[in-house]
Amino acid sequence: MMTDTKPPQSRFRVAHLNPRQPTEFTLAPDAATRQALAAELELLDLPKLRFAGRIQAVAQDGWEVTGELKARVVQPCVVTLAPVTTDLEEPVHRVFSPHVSAPEGDETEMPDDELEPLGPFIDLAAIMAEELSLALPLYPRAQGAELDAPETPDAEEPTRKPFAGLADLLKDSKKPQ
Repeated sequence: MMTDTKPPQSRFRVAHLNPRQPTEFTLAPDAATRQALAAELELLDLPKLRFAGRIQAVAQDGWEVTGELKARVVQPCVVTLAPVTTDLEEPVHRVFSPHVSAPEGDETEMPDDELEPLGPFIDLAAIMAEELSLALPLYPRAQGAELDAPETPDAEEPTRKPFAGLADLLKDSKKPQ
């Protein structure tokens, strides 16, 4: 007997959602799922991850997902590669509409940045993974780690001037031969 690694409540069929009552959800992936997501996002570890909120109907046949993502991530320091632990708390807000189509090609513009295309399912695990990747610190630094400042030239050492001899060369080239 095979078991699904995703909790069953991570994907909701839109046709089965009640438009008159919000659907509450809580995702708290197990250790194996967190480890797989950590590997995908190039994290050293993902000891905590929780996404909780609600799905509710909004105007024009759309659905809104609101909630909060909480996570503890461990990333390598950009300077020393030492592990850096960061606690994240991010609000999540997505609106899905059947009146928005997925972009095709490079030049297609979405009519509204806030709206996403509504398919037959709302995949909360995918939203959680995307929001986590967007919330990650771009340049995590261990406490006290600093990038080395560029060396300043000594006052006695002359600064290189790449075009310093150009004027002399031009004078020499204009002399009659």
